[in-house]
Amino acid sequence: MTPVYDVDAVVLDIEGTTSATGFVVDVLYPYSRASFGALLSERAAEPEVARAIAQVRELAGEPDADAARIEALLNGWLDEDRKATPLKTLQGIVWAEGFARGELVSHFYPDVLPALHAWKAAGLSLYVYSSGSVSAQRAWFASTPEGDLSSLVSGLYDTENAGPKQEAASYRAITGAIGTAADRTLFLSDRPGELDAARAAGWQTAGVRRAGEPYYEAGVGDHPEAATFDRIHPRGK
Repeated sequence: MTPVYDVDAVVLDIEGTTSATGFVVDVLYPYSRASFGALLSERAAEPEVARAIAQVRELAGEPDADAARIEALLNGWLDEDRKATPLKTLQGIVWAEGFARGELVSHFYPDVLPALHAWKAAGLSLYVYSSGSVSAQRAWFASTPEGDLSSLVSGLYDTENAGPKQEAASYRAITGAIGTAADRTLFLSDRPGELDAARAAGWQTAGVRRAGEPYYEAGVGDHPEAATFDRIHPRGK
């Protein structure tokens, strides 16, 4: 069993931690793949789309890449499960619209939402730090099986507004943004590299190790380990 954590804030990873990677890969990835073409051809002038397109060209080293080439690059990154910021931005746009239309409903493991409700009721502040874009995170919590649970979370962070998830500086940036002491912040993730970075920034950590998830065999290093959220016990002052 993981220890009791004396904290004021809990920061959540999503994929593999609150929610099944299989849902993201089998449902959300195909949805975005089917939507990229229209997004790039019809909405390239929108500021958020245009910025992402420029970032794709920069990352690929192809400043003259047209819409078809950008779509191919995005799909290739999807196949690699690459955590590229412009890919996540464009996924977030199409996913948010899919959630808003009711074509998508987010997935949570059955132990997660009861724990989040209980932690929130106990006075803890909840945040998300995911490689998925902030817009995707917002849509995720607004379109749960229980309805709109946006009010559960006090802030959303991704690789664009915080930084890479395996760098301690990103966690320090979140500490500065949320105003909670580093040692009073708990991070939940299934990835040992992320847990290591959070601990290097002074955070407390709990590794969520769910059978069937891609990082299950890798374990969580020397971090406290739990298979479900009801084995994790954060408490406020």
